[in-house]
Amino acid sequence: MTRIAICLIFFWASLPLLAQDTAVYKPNQIRDFKLVPLPAIASNPANGWLFGIAPSATWRMGSPENTHLSNMVGNLLYTTKKQWLISSRSTIFLAEDSWILVGDWRFFITSQPTFGLGSTTPNSPEENPNQLGVWWGEQQMDYNWIRFYETVLKRISNSKFYLGVGYHLDVYSKIENFMEDEITQELIFSSDFYNQTKEFSLDKNTVSGITLNAVMENRDIAVSPYETNFALVSYKINPEFLGSNQSSSTLLVDYRHYFPLSETRKRHLLAVWGYGNFLVSGDLPYMALPSIGYDMFGRSGRGYAQGRFRGENMVYSEAEYRFPLQKNKETFGGTVFVNAASFGSKLTGENLFAKINPGYGLGFRVIINKENRTTISADYGFGQKGNSGFYLNINESF
Repeated sequence: MTRIAICLIFFWASLPLLAQDTAVYKPNQIRDFKLVPLPAIASNPANGWLFGIAPSATWRMGSPENTHLSNMVGNLLYTTKKQWLISSRSTIFLAEDSWILVGDWRFFITSQPTFGLGSTTPNSPEENPNQLGVWWGEQQMDYNWIRFYETVLKRISNSKFYLGVGYHLDVYSKIENFMEDEITQELIFSSDFYNQTKEFSLDKNTVSGITLNAVMENRDIAVSPYETNFALVSYKINPEFLGSNQSSSTLLVDYRHYFPLSETRKRHLLAVWGYGNFLVSGDLPYMALPSIGYDMFGRSGRGYAQGRFRGENMVYSEAEYRFPLQKNKETFGGTVFVNAASFGSKLTGENLFAKINPGYGLGFRVIINKENRTTISADYGFGQKGNSGFYLNINESF
């Protein structure tokens, strides 16, 4: 089911509830529903320009005094690189924040440049000096991608802490590597070499697993926070009996903190983000390895294309200064940001932190719904060695 259909279901389900007295809150009924059916014009280096619709919805499942806003962001997009991107990503808080449901559903018919493993890969294609006969640098890849992630988290007493389990499925199919330019030298593509070495299929791979999750949710509004913090620790087990090509396990850690810099203008703040994704045991297919820009909303690594860096282990950090641009209003705002990422690879022998890839940039923000802080964000980021990109999205980067 596409994101549009999901949003329409919530919209129609909410109509009779919106007509009721808003002072009476029944647990787990949809209240204060707001749907923004935005036409979508977006951009990033991996997809080019994207056109379509990107509905964004917020609602409550309980009293505003003790229940966070739930949110859902959807996309039905076609890009200038002839890609189809259909997705639905949601965070739903039940009454009194007693449960959190987190969903990430995608169906992509897409393409992407890939550069090999580690943090030292060059921009232009060349023979890997450490793996003779293998391409290094930019190589093109077409593929289809189905993702179904759903996590259920239970609140621990009256705290901000949650524990839960999830099911995560990624299916990569119709994988095809090619070079955009006519190159006479015949070498093995990086992804093919990795998959052959690790005994994965070259054209279809599946990762299916259960996650054990611990979360601290202390943000005021998840999509565009002004204060406090968020933390996630997720251990994923991918056994063959659930459909994975090979058994493996991974560990993901994610921490975000928001420091208000003004008592009267909470939009004036410093936001910091730390993110790590590590292969603990076994092997993953090439496309499922930790990579830049593959967090839930694809916001890491501004200044580089999605997938620009990849490896068995990654560490990422970012700091962003956010500020209002108007003296007495909050509609327009700006940001400046810096980030850094490092990737390690057992296959290439490159250690984590041996090479760090920094990025930086600035952005412009427009709040189109003040109550739920739905925001249009436009950023331009710069990376090393001529890497750069324009990013147009909904809501804050993190």
